[in-house]
Order: sequence, then C-alpha cells, then structure tokens
Amino acid sequence: MKKMTFGVTPSQTIGPFFHYGMDWEGGANLVGENVVGERIGIEGRVFDGSGTAVTDALIEIWQANASGRYTHPEDSQQTPPDEDEFIGFGRTETDDEGYFRFDTIKPGRVPGPENTLQAPHISVSVFARGVLDRLATRLYFSDETEANAEDAVLSAIEDETVRASLLAKLTESDGKLVYRFNIHLQGEQETLFFEI
Repeated sequence: MKKMTFGVTPSQTIGPFFHYGMDWEGGANLVGENVVGERIGIEGRVFDGSGTAVTDALIEIWQANASGRYTHPEDSQQTPPDEDEFIGFGRTETDDEGYFRFDTIKPGRVPGPENTLQAPHISVSVFARGVLDRLATRLYFSDETEANAEDAVLSAIEDETVRASLLAKLTESDGKLVYRFNIHLQGEQETLFFEI
C-alpha cells in the first residue's frame, strides 16, 4: 500500500478580527435589570510589549454568579441559578485606544481543590493579532484580601509582582464601583497567563 506524506500546515496568527463577525448576544453586558448581586464594572486597556495600546483585541470573560454558581449544566451546586438575569459570559473588543469595559456583578466564591473555596475571580481570555492561541488569565479583586490569601492559585504564585498582575484595583466612576484591570501581553508588566 502506498503511503502519502503530507507537509505540516503552517500555523497562522489570530486576527485581525472583524467585530461584526464576532458579536455576542449579550456583548459586554452580563446582567439584567433585576440581577442578584453587587453590580460592578470591569474596565481596562490591553498593551503590547512596547506599551502600545492593542486596538483590535477581543476580550472574553466567564464567571460565576453572586452565589458562586456557573451558568453551566455541569455545575450541580444547590445555589439558585439566575439565567434570566445573569449570563455569566461576555465578549467585547478593544477600542481605538485599547480600552474595554464589561458590566457585570462581583462573583461569589466557587469550590476549589480539596474542599477549599477559591477567591472570587473572573476567567479572562484574550485574542489578538500575532497571538497563535488565546491567552487565558484570571482577574481577582484587590479588596478581597482574606479570600485572595486562601486561594490555591494565587498562593502558588511566589513573585508578588506577578501575583499583582492578576489583581483588579477598585475605583469609582460616576458613583458606580469599577475594577480596573489592564492586560499587558508582554514586557516588564506582563500579565500572568495560564497554560490550559
């Protein structure tokens, strides 16, 4: 039998993104009018290794609700779901200055390894030109000091500077709670990305 030999398909970078083709029903708003939980904004910018704003990145977030339950069929916790008021997933692109924003709620603590609880966090994925695979990171909340100290993922990061790259800073904008979370793809302030 004759064997056929094929060459390796060259890899391709992600993007540029055509935002009209990547629309998500909820966009950057994960909450309904009667959502349960503390309403917050997540704002930030995406920077490349030279500190230049990335103007065509796509940011996705996935998180638990205020009770610590994910909108997912495999989450069998007894806490009440609230799919009518909370989506749990959002997607938005960066603007001409690299800014992005999400309207959501602060998530509750979810189960971790060995019957522990993870600190409230949001899973963040970044897609950008020149990036072969999505970049996965986490956003933790700077004001959750006690929960952050108990979190298995944060505790495993020995370098304080690297750990700080995952902390969103609490601020206020127009009387609303906003957490600022800048994402640095490379460089001295590089955000910690996880292999998944």
